[in-house]
Amino acid sequence: MSAIPLSYKSGHGSFSSDLNLNSVVGHILHSSILVPYHGWRISHRTHHQNHGHVENDESWHPLSERVFNSLDTVTKKLRFTLPFPLLAYPIYLFARSPGKKGSHYHPESDLFVPAEKKDIITSTACWSAMVALLAGLSFVIGPLQLLKLYGVPYVLFVMWLDLVTYLHHHGHEDKLPWYRGQEWSYLRGGLTTLDRDYGWINNIHHDIGTHVIHHLFPQIPHYHLVEATEAAKSVLGKYYREPRKSGPLPLHLLDVLKQSMKKDHYVSDTGDIVYYQKHPDL
Repeated sequence: MSAIPLSYKSGHGSFSSDLNLNSVVGHILHSSILVPYHGWRISHRTHHQNHGHVENDESWHPLSERVFNSLDTVTKKLRFTLPFPLLAYPIYLFARSPGKKGSHYHPESDLFVPAEKKDIITSTACWSAMVALLAGLSFVIGPLQLLKLYGVPYVLFVMWLDLVTYLHHHGHEDKLPWYRGQEWSYLRGGLTTLDRDYGWINNIHHDIGTHVIHHLFPQIPHYHLVEATEAAKSVLGKYYREPRKSGPLPLHLLDVLKQSMKKDHYVSDTGDIVYYQKHPDL
């Protein structure tokens, strides 16, 4: 699990000041968990540059009412019925979110500019090599053994990743705003993110639960995030939302996730400051 934040920091350029080292480490770690490094790095950069923006954000952004209504009944149900949302990450990598086109694997995707084409080809090739390695291992050790040693841990990784990333942007007891147009700014968008306490998992996560300061200053190394968060609290004042303290295991977050899935369904098509609304049939 600790490899996840290390790969994450490589994409932000905060693992090392050496860009080539970030790229090598990023490709090794991301490919091992079946994520195309540059594809994710670029889309995640878009997420950070547009956090809190209804249309321009890239990760766990809200559906507009128009896009929500365009989904078929089964898709709506699966999107907001646990555990299916916790299995969304591989689908997102291949096809992005509803209402958006492109793929993290395709160099011609809307996610990328022409100058990034070689990077995407490189990362997709590394991803393909990992898939080929897993296919080869299935012949060496058998598919059942591979399922136990890689398949099950991979599914657990995906579910945990989706849980963590979703709850950094959803699930506060107060409704959080999402912005459009002139109402959006980098600071306002960043302050819609949420810190979370993961109990004893904080150390394994390299303190990634300090998400607000990470969004405002994404190149701060993980070993300074707690210190930076404490320093920022007095500056942010009422705009900082103190996370609920966790026990040894963050079991309280399961209820937070459940409640959010029941009420955070879409936002209005109009207005520059909007809030999640609930669909009566979900």
